[in-house]
Amino acid sequence: MIFDATDKRLLEFLQQDSKQTNKELSNKLGLSVTAVYERIKKLDKEGYIDGYIAVVNKEKVDRNFVVFCHVKLVKHSQDFVIRFEKEVKQLHEVLECYHLSGDYDYLLKVIVKDMTAFREFMVDKLTSINHIGSTHSMFVINEVKYSTAINF
Repeated sequence: MIFDATDKRLLEFLQQDSKQTNKELSNKLGLSVTAVYERIKKLDKEGYIDGYIAVVNKEKVDRNFVVFCHVKLVKHSQDFVIRFEKEVKQLHEVLECYHLSGDYDYLLKVIVKDMTAFREFMVDKLTSINHIGSTHSMFVINEVKYSTAINF
């Protein structure tokens, strides 16, 4: 598949609002509705689009307490890494998890109702994972920029 400037623009428009109709997109791109449909179908098939989601307002659902948690494992053996990753994937409070280089092994983005809920999460869930040696948490004061869009 050829990935051209029109595909990039189409992806930018879809990232802004994936509920736009093919007609709306065709007007913005100067293409026929069929051409837009075919391009989207190809981008989906080739794996350029991972999925379509709704971005939920954290305040409306009472999950506005965001914490970034550094995690250091006791050992870096393959077994510990695999077990930790498997267990952290089961924690619904963890929105994102990244394996890092540097002083800590992982960075987690955690979202809960408040400090009390975060303490419960730490005590009852996260620190109960056997492979964790230490954690370091940072609380978000203000979300300055948030985006899921990749710009071209």
